[in-house]
Amino acid sequence: MAVRGRCTKVLPSELNKVCPQRGDDPTMHPRKMSDFEVVPNLQQSSSSVSKSRRKAHFPTGSNEKENLISWIPENIRKKECTYFVESSQTSDSGRIVCECGYLREQHLEDAAKPPIFLGKEWDSSRHIQEMPTDAFGDIHFTGLGQKMGKYVRVSSDTPPRVIYHLMTQHWGLDAPNLLISVTGGAKNFIMKPRLKNIFRQGLVKVAQTTGAWIITGGSHTGVMKQVGEAVRDFILSCSHKEGEIVTIGIATWGTVYNRESLICPMGGFPAEYILDEENQGSLSCLDSNHSHFILVDDGTHGRYGVEIPLRTRLEKFISEQTKVKGGVAIKIPIVCVVLEGGPGTLDTIYNAITNGTPCVIVEGSGRVADVIAQVASLPVPKITIALIQKKLSVLFHDTYELFTEGKLVEWTKKIQDIVRSRQLLTVFREGKYGQQDVDVAILQALFKASRNQDHFGRENWDHQLKLAVAWNRVDIARSEIFTDDHEWKPTDLHPVMAAALISNKPEFVKLFLEQGVRLKEFVTWDTLVYLYDNMAPSCVFHSKLQKVLLDEREHTAGSKMPRIQLHHVSQVLRELLGCSTQPLYPKPKHIDRPRLSIPVPHIKLNVQGSSLRSLYKRSAGRVTFTMDPVRDLLIWAVVQNRKELGEIIWAQSQDCMAAALACSKILKELAKEEEDTDTTDDMLALAEQYEHKAIGVFTDCYRKDEERAQKLLTRVSEAWGKTTCLQLALEAKNMNFVSHGGVQAFLTKVWWGKMCVDNGLWRVIACMLFFPLLYTSLITFREKRVQPMGCLTRLRAFFTAPVIIFHMNILSYFTFLLLFAYVLMVDFQPLPSWREYLIYFWLFSLVCEETRQLLYDPDEFGVVKMASLYFKDFWNKLDICAILVFITGLTCRLIPSTLYPGRIILSLAFIIFCLRLMHIFTVSKTLGPKIIIVKRMMKDVFFFLFLLAVWVVSFGVAKQAILIHNEERVEWLFRGVVYHSYLTIFGQIPSYIDGVNFNIDQCSPNGTDPYKPKCPETNEDNKKPVFPEWLTVILLCLYLLFTNILLLNLLIAMFNYTFQQVQEHTDQIWKFQRHDLIEEYHGRPPAPPPFILLNHLQILVRRGLLRRPATHHKQLKEKLEKNEEAALLSWEMYLKENYLQHQQCQEKQNTEQKIRDIAQRVDLLAELLDLDRVKSTGMVEQRLVSLEDQVHQSAQALRWIMKALQGNDFSSGEDMPAVGSSKASEMKEVDLEGKPEESQPLYHVLARNLLYPGSHTPRFPVPDEKVPWEVDFPLYNPPAYSADHKDMAVQDPFSPSLECLLKINYNTMDGLINRQSFHGLYTVQDGLPLNPMGRTGLQGRGRLHCFGPNHALHPIVTRWRRNLDGSIIRKSLKKMLEVLVAQYPLSDVWALPGIHKGYLDDPRNTDNAWVETVAISVHFNNQNDVEMKRLNSFLQGCDPELCIRWQVLDKRIPLHANHKELLHKVSTLLGAYY
Repeated sequence: MAVRGRCTKVLPSELNKVCPQRGDDPTMHPRKMSDFEVVPNLQQSSSSVSKSRRKAHFPTGSNEKENLISWIPENIRKKECTYFVESSQTSDSGRIVCECGYLREQHLEDAAKPPIFLGKEWDSSRHIQEMPTDAFGDIHFTGLGQKMGKYVRVSSDTPPRVIYHLMTQHWGLDAPNLLISVTGGAKNFIMKPRLKNIFRQGLVKVAQTTGAWIITGGSHTGVMKQVGEAVRDFILSCSHKEGEIVTIGIATWGTVYNRESLICPMGGFPAEYILDEENQGSLSCLDSNHSHFILVDDGTHGRYGVEIPLRTRLEKFISEQTKVKGGVAIKIPIVCVVLEGGPGTLDTIYNAITNGTPCVIVEGSGRVADVIAQVASLPVPKITIALIQKKLSVLFHDTYELFTEGKLVEWTKKIQDIVRSRQLLTVFREGKYGQQDVDVAILQALFKASRNQDHFGRENWDHQLKLAVAWNRVDIARSEIFTDDHEWKPTDLHPVMAAALISNKPEFVKLFLEQGVRLKEFVTWDTLVYLYDNMAPSCVFHSKLQKVLLDEREHTAGSKMPRIQLHHVSQVLRELLGCSTQPLYPKPKHIDRPRLSIPVPHIKLNVQGSSLRSLYKRSAGRVTFTMDPVRDLLIWAVVQNRKELGEIIWAQSQDCMAAALACSKILKELAKEEEDTDTTDDMLALAEQYEHKAIGVFTDCYRKDEERAQKLLTRVSEAWGKTTCLQLALEAKNMNFVSHGGVQAFLTKVWWGKMCVDNGLWRVIACMLFFPLLYTSLITFREKRVQPMGCLTRLRAFFTAPVIIFHMNILSYFTFLLLFAYVLMVDFQPLPSWREYLIYFWLFSLVCEETRQLLYDPDEFGVVKMASLYFKDFWNKLDICAILVFITGLTCRLIPSTLYPGRIILSLAFIIFCLRLMHIFTVSKTLGPKIIIVKRMMKDVFFFLFLLAVWVVSFGVAKQAILIHNEERVEWLFRGVVYHSYLTIFGQIPSYIDGVNFNIDQCSPNGTDPYKPKCPETNEDNKKPVFPEWLTVILLCLYLLFTNILLLNLLIAMFNYTFQQVQEHTDQIWKFQRHDLIEEYHGRPPAPPPFILLNHLQILVRRGLLRRPATHHKQLKEKLEKNEEAALLSWEMYLKENYLQHQQCQEKQNTEQKIRDIAQRVDLLAELLDLDRVKSTGMVEQRLVSLEDQVHQSAQALRWIMKALQGNDFSSGEDMPAVGSSKASEMKEVDLEGKPEESQPLYHVLARNLLYPGSHTPRFPVPDEKVPWEVDFPLYNPPAYSADHKDMAVQDPFSPSLECLLKINYNTMDGLINRQSFHGLYTVQDGLPLNPMGRTGLQGRGRLHCFGPNHALHPIVTRWRRNLDGSIIRKSLKKMLEVLVAQYPLSDVWALPGIHKGYLDDPRNTDNAWVETVAISVHFNNQNDVEMKRLNSFLQGCDPELCIRWQVLDKRIPLHANHKELLHKVSTLLGAYY
């Protein structure tokens, strides 16, 4: 039995000292009521849990602890018994207890002193009071590993909004997309292993995929234990990220065993809870696999079911909340899942169905679930008391004797009402084809229910689609929503398309594209701004965008952060794509842009405070579409690293090769700034995939047509900032793409200019040395116009080819170096010779060429940008260095006093000029890769020198300090420390280091000789060294060991690793860098230095005087005509589709994929065989039962015949038994796809609802077979109820007596009241009229005004359904109608304002008062009818509580059956579609 702790005030800082052994001492001091304070019901917490932490983290952080400690006691209560009244019952240990179930010492101190005013009898409403709760925090299940949860003890009267606030704001739970309420047997029961596995897997799958909350009773028994074990198995089999399922247990506090360990006034963080099933007795332990517990306290002990009302209210409150996720706003749907169960479960199902909650019954789980499942396929009239009695005797064989006749009647009535609401009832059968998963059954049940709620027509389909998007169940959307029953317009899908994009649901995006969504219509300027507004805040692009906005705010000196516009996005994109691209989105000149105007009625969507519906429904104006919507969506997806989404959108792109290369570039740039290593790896892997996509498309194009494929490389793409595919590949350093054979063939083609690429090099050199050979057939050209012998263009075509320019420059450069070397070594005079002046002139031409390269700006980037691009190239830096060194040497050389230093500096410049030759040799396929390897190894040497310097300096300093005393000459210090130590590595060991070969003549004793080192420490007598030779030798050996053996071998290993690493990709790297050389000489003036000055002069005249801009050569960047470009892109898109199909075929042919496919098929086949076996077994069992039933019926018939023959008159007084089996008919119904024929109910239904509307009066249960007055019903004892209408002048007596009733004239006009019925004379019994349609379960007149018939007149208003142009819409060649429907206050259903002439099945009807009405059809044939316009204006200004609307009329309209029958008559009358 639980022990209640006393209330103590503890500071938050002392939290860890409180309640460590809370339940150890069984004798607790009683508390005084004055210790508690009354506080407001709900106060806002001082600090809510941030959105980024909306996950259930355990254990709770310190801030959350303080938050809970301050908030929970102020807003959440428990209940305490304040008056001890001795009960006739005793506790399990035989001790005296109170009526509340607690011992005397467990009460408050004041409770033992009963005040006089409280009375002697115990009353829960007076003797139980609310106080601040004393049990909350984290719960740890001792001995079960790291299982943690959260718990709170709440009063049974706690408002649901307080609990919901606790769960979402303080426990950090995300609002659910779905609420799954699991109910059933509270005791352990046995399920078939297969059914148990199917249920467990399906339940956790639907919870995990939809983000649902599972609510159970929370105890470690029955259905709650099954749910807990299902969650446990799922968590163990999944990763940590996938294994987060919210499972909430709502249990009764007074029935929890070991609950004393949970009591802690300042919160348990954690509270240690022991799950002890052996000693729990009549109480229950909490289930360790639930994540959260709400323990409902009503102040009593040991009473089960206390939590049910609060659970019902909480579930209803949650289902009324709106969840916004991924741009879709939905009311949180709720579904009830039933396993097994007893009488309480039946009440739960009935209440759920009454409240419109769909229920899924798991057949085969036992008891109540099986009773309902077995009769769910039958028509309601066939569900009789006898049938239910028979079912109960089989399924409740242990407790069947407890069912009284009244209980059987009540159960029959409730089961009939449950089965009657077939739209809310789904039976999961293990062997039913097409429904093999519980998760599918649950979601299908919700969709089936949503079609019958207050959603009509397209709005209903929109609601279902929003549910599917919120749950991310595209399989359900395909099977249940996108069917032939409804035709979707592409524009109707635009809002959910945006929601699917924002919430990263690629399968839905793919589905919407398949359903006809056109990106050109969907992607507008405003849509893009909206999408970038709702980017994932965690992505790098978002932070870069925020920096741009922050810079703009600082630049404009504004206080408010500017809103995201597309020119901000363009600014970041240009930074990522490189400055070779133009801005993708230009900055608008005017702020006011045309707005989007696409009406999307009946849908409410919202993302992060920005309305999605308002995006698609704005003021009238022209829609502003973007130039390339696929590109815009692709960029938006790629910058957020959304792989699947990007692939789907890329498959829609037209300029697909440029798009793939641009995506690769963007991802590589973003990966450089991403801090998370996993995300960086993902980005780089995705960038590589996009590069492979570009390679794949280009390969197909190149195989099909080389000429057009090479045109794709150099085509100027307007969509991607007027750049080319080749330029994008180079910017992204996509070596695989650039090294592709087609790209290299194109570069070779550019390299040879107008000449054929198969000309031998010796022919080229021969023509260079003797150009008249050009006019022979020695050199061939590609272009036919250059082929004629006497053509002067041959000379120009030959000498402007990059290969010729390159070789001419090589020849020129070698000449320059030879002349430079000759001057330095032979002809360096005080006064420069003509050869030296020629070198200066030559250098001047080189300086002019470097200046031209620096200022060459065909893309108009600006001088600063061109300078930054120029200096990024290593060889340009080397050129500038050589020129500056040369100019420095030249300056010194021209000054007589510095002639020799000038020669030295010029010699150094010569070295740098020689190193420049390496760049020239990169064009060679043999030398080029080796130069790349050398460059990589230079980096290894640079890092190796850091390690070497440590050893050199450390050994050199130690050696110098040991050997030589106070060497003050800096140059000799450097030699001793660094130079000699460095030479020692290569074997030049100093002779004096070991003292053996010491010679004093080789050193200076005092360090005065500038050409000799200072002598080591020596003996003054014999001049022998006195330093410790053994120490220096050991240091030398260690030094040589680490430097010669370790470090040098490390360097060799590094070289070897670099060589192997680079050697694998040398060819790719060389091919990639080859482009730079080709591009350089492709744009270089044809004349070599120093003759290049003539070309420079020509450029100066053209650019400076004639003002002609720099232009790209068409071979590297070509702008095509619109028609040619459109044809080229269409051809590329066609080949892209072939490439994607080929990729799909390859994936299918992959061995691993084949194995997976075969395994899936084998599993599916085995499952189908198993299901067929189960179904066949079930059918055999049903047939055997049917056969037994028929044999029994035959035996009864034979017995009757025998009795008849025994009579004298050959007859019998007994009725002849029916021949045939109810089981057989039941089986027949089940065979017909489980769908019984829907027919009109024989009796009134709404008039027999168990709870009378507008009151707390329950009706007496009346099953269908007991409705007629002619049928004997001895148990019938209905309560009486008559409401008093104070505002009504005409009404029958409120409390009718026989004297008053005799004054009423029935079946005639009674003054102003017409008491005549359309159905003729009705019976009057004991002064009260009897309802002509039978029993209702309630006497009196209820909320009606008069006994007998209450007459009403209502019109049925219809009009033709029309298009926007006014034309009538037809379906199946028939005109379509719209009918006026209404939803009255305090009602959840839509109905017709009028019904028909006669009895109306109204919930207000009683045994003695009922509603009769006359329905009149009013049809407006003309849309311009004045009366219809008046009606519409009246409807707009009517009572806001009364919801009235026009609804399309067809057979699927969700109204009552009698209403639909009338509408069918109206449509037949008007010849309209139904």
